[in-house]
Amino acid sequence: MADPFPRVVVFVHGWSVSHTDTYGGLPERLVAESRAVGLSLVVKQIYLGRYISFHDEVRLQDISHAFQDAVERELNDLVRQFGRFACITHSTGGPVIRDWWWRHYQSQPRAPKCPMSHLVMLAPANFGSTLAQLGKARVGRLKSWFNDVEPGTGVLDWLELGSPEAWLLNGDWIDCSPSAIGVRGIFPFVLTGQSIDRKFYDHLNTYTGEQGSDGVVRVAAANLNSTRIRLRQVEAARTRGGGFAAPELKPDGETAISHSPQTALRVLAAKSHSGKEMGIMRSVTARAGVRKDAATVSAIFDCLKVTDRRGYLALCKRFEAETRKVQQDERKEVETHLLLPDHFFIHDRYAMVIFRVRDEAGYAVEDFDLVLTAGPENDPNHLPKGFALDRQANNRDRGTITYYFNWDVMAGCKEVAHDGKVMRPASPGAKSLGLRINPRPTEGFVHYLPCGIKASTELLKTILLPNQTTLVDIVLKRIIRRSVFELDQGVKRKSFKQIPPGDPIP
Repeated sequence: MADPFPRVVVFVHGWSVSHTDTYGGLPERLVAESRAVGLSLVVKQIYLGRYISFHDEVRLQDISHAFQDAVERELNDLVRQFGRFACITHSTGGPVIRDWWWRHYQSQPRAPKCPMSHLVMLAPANFGSTLAQLGKARVGRLKSWFNDVEPGTGVLDWLELGSPEAWLLNGDWIDCSPSAIGVRGIFPFVLTGQSIDRKFYDHLNTYTGEQGSDGVVRVAAANLNSTRIRLRQVEAARTRGGGFAAPELKPDGETAISHSPQTALRVLAAKSHSGKEMGIMRSVTARAGVRKDAATVSAIFDCLKVTDRRGYLALCKRFEAETRKVQQDERKEVETHLLLPDHFFIHDRYAMVIFRVRDEAGYAVEDFDLVLTAGPENDPNHLPKGFALDRQANNRDRGTITYYFNWDVMAGCKEVAHDGKVMRPASPGAKSLGLRINPRPTEGFVHYLPCGIKASTELLKTILLPNQTTLVDIVLKRIIRRSVFELDQGVKRKSFKQIPPGDPIP
């Protein structure tokens, strides 16, 4: 009979890693402490995965297909002997294994039971990373993520915020059944940090010191707890002045709002993405009992010891409480200098929202203004100061744009003081949130009409959730005028170069 806990553990590294020492002492540490927690891991059953990601032609889905082949070749006998394996990933390794699981098992109606039972993701770029857009040459120079190798553009495409591939994988995750988590599915876990190792800070790229992130991946982009909202523009109608308008965006049907299955998230104190001192994986030492690594190692064992859905949900609840305490304890950070003034940082909680604008024919609307509003007057000037930290349009899909919101400022927060000095005054927050879309072109034979959804408390609470990502799918009417194609009576020849567009086709 197979053991109740996984004994075979597969490590999968992050992107552009060229040496398996990236795992630090974590594999040896887990083996050294496993018997004390009843898991009994054996050295030869710890597999250090390696894959090639720094060649441009290699895409993330290619790596997940290759992983399936590696599992069939290397792990089948051990799975038959010991039962399903556990996988521990770092960074891009998380999306790689999620894509493998979804592609080969979850999305296949007659697929066999997945040989992986537990997926423990350390700082996973599940919704991408801000750094991916910087370009191959610039990203390759960043010490915070890479190890002296050329990054591959094929994987960078997936990692860019709002990429079509990430949207598809995460959208399917949000829409999947809760039964995907459990003994018939898998048990997924996200462990990540929100601290910046100032040694790796790049002064030419402030993303490496971005609040709410570990210097590479935002907490909201790592977290699999997420939401999807579908909004659709109403039918166009003739106005009193003889024009046409479709001013409203409305939820698209009864399933317009969907939430992912509840997923375990644990934010670990004083952990950054990489590095021997603070890196969530690399900094763990092989020697058992080292105190600075205890929280990371303990959290991994907590994940591996889950055997049923009840235990999983209980761990979700405990991780949530522990995350809340870490984020409260790390709210203020002071960086002291010998000859220079101290630097003061406020670590708020953040929310990420990815807006995708399409028309009803499925074409991306690439030219538009997205205006956020608040208050009873539906006014963008009623949004609190400092509510948005960043926005980034996807390079390959210009109809997709990612916003990064300061959730604490939006929700309302108390003043922050240090040594009797107010570092930031209290914020009343925004009581509501709305949006307006001004698409282009606005006239011609095929065009679009502006629309929006009024600011409301309900929309604010639905779209913005602390430490989470929300996908907002916006579908606009594609206004096609009658003169695009007309049949004239008679046989008289005439030019139609100056023909007006005519009325919209119903």
